[in-house]
Amino acid sequence: MSRRNTLVRSLHDLGAAAWFGGNLMGAVGLNGAAAAASDPSERLRLASVGWAKWAPLQWAGIISHGIGGIGLILGNRQRLAGQKEGRSNTVIKSVITLAAVGTTIGSGLAGAAQAKHSDEPASGATEPSSESSETLKKAQALQKRLQWVTPVLVGIVLILGAQQGEQQRPVAGLAAKKK
Repeated sequence: MSRRNTLVRSLHDLGAAAWFGGNLMGAVGLNGAAAAASDPSERLRLASVGWAKWAPLQWAGIISHGIGGIGLILGNRQRLAGQKEGRSNTVIKSVITLAAVGTTIGSGLAGAAQAKHSDEPASGATEPSSESSETLKKAQALQKRLQWVTPVLVGIVLILGAQQGEQQRPVAGLAAKKK
C-alpha cells in the first residue's frame, strides 16, 4: 500500500518555488525597474518598498518549504533508513537550505540598511552613486552578491528535490521482487 505525501510535498515544492521565483524576479525585475526611476533619490525607496511588500510572502514560502521538508523526511523515514543516496541527498539539501536561509536573512539585513538610506541618491538598488554614504555602499555591495546567491542556492534545492523524487521510483529488479 503506497502512502501519499501530497500535502507536505506541495508545501515543500510550492514554498521553494515562491522563494526561488520571488528572489529572481526581485533581482532582475524589481531592482532593474527601480534603477530606471528618473529621480536618483527615488531608486532605493522604490526598491525598498517593493522588497518590504514581498518579504512576508517570501517568509511564508520559506516556512512552507521547511514544514513540507520535515513532513517529507518523516513520511519517508523508512526509505531513507535503507537508501544511502536518499539520506545523502537529504543531508546535502538540508545544508544548502540552511545556507539559503542565511543568505536570505543577510539580504534582508542589507535591505534594511539600504532602506535607512533610501533618501540618498543611488544609481540603482545595488549600485551606489558617487554621493552614496559608505554605509550605503557596503550594504549595496553585499546586496549585489546576495541577490544572486540566494536564487542559485534555492535552485540547487529544487534540483535536489527533483532528484529525491527520482530516487522514490521503484527499481525494475526491486519491483519484480515485490510481486
